[in-house]
Amino acid sequence: MAQIRLSFILLLFISSVAWAKHPAVRGRSRARAFVEFQCQATLYPDLCVRCLSYYLSNFTKTQTHEQLVNIALRVSLSRAQSTRAYVTDVAKQLKQTKAKDYQAVKDCLDQINDGVDQLTNCIKEVEEIKENGGSEFPWHASNVETWMSTVQSDASICINGFSSRAIGGKTKAMIKAKVINLEQVTSISLALFNRYAARYRAPHATGPKA
Repeated sequence: MAQIRLSFILLLFISSVAWAKHPAVRGRSRARAFVEFQCQATLYPDLCVRCLSYYLSNFTKTQTHEQLVNIALRVSLSRAQSTRAYVTDVAKQLKQTKAKDYQAVKDCLDQINDGVDQLTNCIKEVEEIKENGGSEFPWHASNVETWMSTVQSDASICINGFSSRAIGGKTKAMIKAKVINLEQVTSISLALFNRYAARYRAPHATGPKA
């Protein structure tokens, strides 16, 4: 019986070693290590890893800062869009009931709408960096940094708008949680972009670093 158990354990060990050597597993491990390392440069490393780990399959062949920035921006945009959808529904309900909290929610929705637009512009601008680069890089980079900072400011304005209003507890908590999350993931995107931009700004005659 003990010999059978030992043989079974040995078989599991051999299988796990063989699986670890599989190209897809090695690629995924390298990708996760890359993501975890880059996330340390952000204010929210754990959240950063959780957000980006879902996209590890995008990094199994190559791992570049440009890829990371593109994915991080799309995560931010997705959060902004889902937040907008939720706040839009709340605003509609409050408007129908003529609730006194409607204006606070409507003001917040205006900020979130602006954030969606800004993040959409950021994604397009990063594509311009990829296509043009070179001498135009500082201008593109400045636009991206300004727009992402604006998204964070918009989120703060939204949250502050509730401080003096007596909006319902659960609804207020849900909106704040979604907006704070949006602010945090955008902070992550900005930190990763700044890291990418710093590498790109190095003497560009040799091209952007990976």
